[in-house]
Amino acid sequence: MLTAETLLALAVFATVATVTPGPNNALLLASGINHGFRRTLPLMAGIAFGFPVMVLAVGLGLGEVFRRLPWLHGAVKVAGGLYLLWLAWRIATAGEPPPGEAPRPLTFLQGAGFQWVNPKAWAMAVSAIAAYTVPAAYAPTTLMVALVFLAVALPSVALWAASGAGLGRLVAGPRERRLVNITLALLLVASLWPLVG
Repeated sequence: MLTAETLLALAVFATVATVTPGPNNALLLASGINHGFRRTLPLMAGIAFGFPVMVLAVGLGLGEVFRRLPWLHGAVKVAGGLYLLWLAWRIATAGEPPPGEAPRPLTFLQGAGFQWVNPKAWAMAVSAIAAYTVPAAYAPTTLMVALVFLAVALPSVALWAASGAGLGRLVAGPRERRLVNITLALLLVASLWPLVG
């Protein structure tokens, strides 16, 4: 199992990895601005639970599948890039919904599924599995890595969504909100850099 020192190091790594800017946090901030905290809860849960599931999958063998089938990894990268561009477009063009229609935030499944096309999530999952698992207790330590990410992801996603909701109250006008949405969309597009590098 993991020593107390290794567990502490993992917790610090997971906290820094989940709270720093990236595609997940850009989505949470945009959703908080455009939909408020409460309506962002499904997206928050999808990200918070979806990433640990991805860590388990990577740790328990998906990484080996990609190593043996590099074309599949390339296909996932292309699909991920296209999906990120679509999300950036959706954020940039978010405006007031038609009368009588409420804007729809991303769902739990969309948040969980987004992990699979998020370049930062892949880098975090592979790094954490490589650095913090113990070969003699591989499955239990892989589970421990996933559980630590779950524990730190919950407050992290809440922080970003709450920040967005607070910012949304400050940028109540359509012009200000549009400017913020375009800025967030550009940041999301910038997060594609690891895919082309």
